[in-house]
Amino acid sequence: MHTWGRTLTTAGIHDPRLRDDYTRQRKLAAGYKRNAYVAVRLLLPPELVPHVIAATAFMRHTDLLAEESSTDPAGGDDRFTVWEKEVRDGLAVGDSTHPVLRPLLHTASVHPGLREHVERFLAGAPMDRDFGGFADEAGYQRYVDAYSFPAFMLVACLVLSPDADPEDSRALCRSYIDGSQRLDFVNDLAEDLGDGRLTLPEEILTRHGVSRSDLERKRDTPRSRALLRDLLEQSRRDLLASRSLPELAPPAHRAFVRAFLALELLTNEAALAKGGGVLRESAGPSPRAALGVLLREYRRRGR
Repeated sequence: MHTWGRTLTTAGIHDPRLRDDYTRQRKLAAGYKRNAYVAVRLLLPPELVPHVIAATAFMRHTDLLAEESSTDPAGGDDRFTVWEKEVRDGLAVGDSTHPVLRPLLHTASVHPGLREHVERFLAGAPMDRDFGGFADEAGYQRYVDAYSFPAFMLVACLVLSPDADPEDSRALCRSYIDGSQRLDFVNDLAEDLGDGRLTLPEEILTRHGVSRSDLERKRDTPRSRALLRDLLEQSRRDLLASRSLPELAPPAHRAFVRAFLALELLTNEAALAKGGGVLRESAGPSPRAALGVLLREYRRRGR
């Protein structure tokens, strides 16, 4: 693995201010999903690493502002509106003074295809900002289409081959993010409910005879376990349906894509094993299992 300074230099990032910006975003991305961050640093070519980190940090920053707005409309909405305008202004002129936005705009100048995904993600952000829950599965799927999928494409467009078949790429990315988002909603249930957000469709709760109060009170019952198991099994089916996604990436990126998918499947397995325990805290793969994936793919780089 290259040092961070050498990674920036290899990526052609020489301006001291930009190097500082990318370094700050690296810290934000590293604190988001640690295993995924290690996979980026270990498995992707160094010239791509800062750009993936900038896209991830931008997505995370926007996501946090949108969630803040949904839980605190009085103050959060103003901050999100200011951010939305700043992003649009930055896209219009190609530059910004904001330390999150400035590296993203530089990355978009190096990878022009990113711009359309930034615009689609920003257009879908009100789905998260104005989040009020899902009445049914159709509502959840609209959320995935409008917000989760564009968010995933911020990174996927950098990692997948630009020559990949568009229909295959969309179908596999859509399957992956459906499984990943459903997994996140189950795994983050305790945290989300603590913030006043119920992210499971009410229709599914009703079908299993589980109430919001049951989940808020962390009632580990056969019905709640069955609800969580059904959601996680659907998540796993969608993740497995995206298994050929690495084939759409250039050889130098395939180890990362394989690891990214494998880590998500390990998280799914951990959540299934935890059962009703996810009502109290999220689940994750063991350090040994995660390290095993990373080491295996490190040896398979370029294939």
